[in-house]
Amino acid sequence: MSTHPHTPEPVSPWTPLERPLNLRETVLEQLRTAIITGRLAEGEVVSAPSLGQALGVSATPVREAMMDLAREGLVETIKNKGFRVTRMSPSDLQDLTQIRLLLEPPAMQYVVGNIPAEIRAELDALAAECVRAAEREDLEEYLRTDREFHALLLARTGNPQLVELATSLRTRTRLYGIATLAREGKLGDSAREHQRLLEVLGEDDGDAAEALLREHIGHASSLWATGESASATDATGASDGSAVT
Repeated sequence: MSTHPHTPEPVSPWTPLERPLNLRETVLEQLRTAIITGRLAEGEVVSAPSLGQALGVSATPVREAMMDLAREGLVETIKNKGFRVTRMSPSDLQDLTQIRLLLEPPAMQYVVGNIPAEIRAELDALAAECVRAAEREDLEEYLRTDREFHALLLARTGNPQLVELATSLRTRTRLYGIATLAREGKLGDSAREHQRLLEVLGEDDGDAAEALLREHIGHASSLWATGESASATDATGASDGSAVT
């Protein structure tokens, strides 16, 4: 009988998954969140079997999810090795944010006055869930509902190409400071901006909605990305000195 003391098993950063109806989508959301928040580091090479073991699933849904992430630009395939998390420089993040600022805030002028009651109810529910997810530090749920909220809102423009492009840009954005903000109880403030945006849209104030969404998106290259605020010059290249956080 061995006299060596028992060595405790290392704590896994992954949450074993239950087996929902859509396992692939559940795996995809967890892996996407891990990349966006930096839990899977830039440049890290991972394999479907090892991730599947950590998640308590087979390699197949992981491999399928990784192929989806490759199409989103979050990972790249490495022959005979698996997948590498793509790198994003601060300049890349600024560029993504600038494109989003050029696209999404002006679109609010097309959304205002075009939100029927049933869609408003869906948006209200998503905004409330964003707040709840932020308060319980559930980043996976926060990012999912945030993405769905903005996609549904932009869909009121009647331009599916805009929705697809903006959602792609949002998905590719890295938010390494968001976990810290959640732990410090500050993420809820950002989540509540969704509710304020709906309020001004309900008041038919397109200019206020455009300005508020510009500020909200500005967090992506400042507060959410690093935990620190930045100026509009940082996020947009403009020189008006106005704040975006």
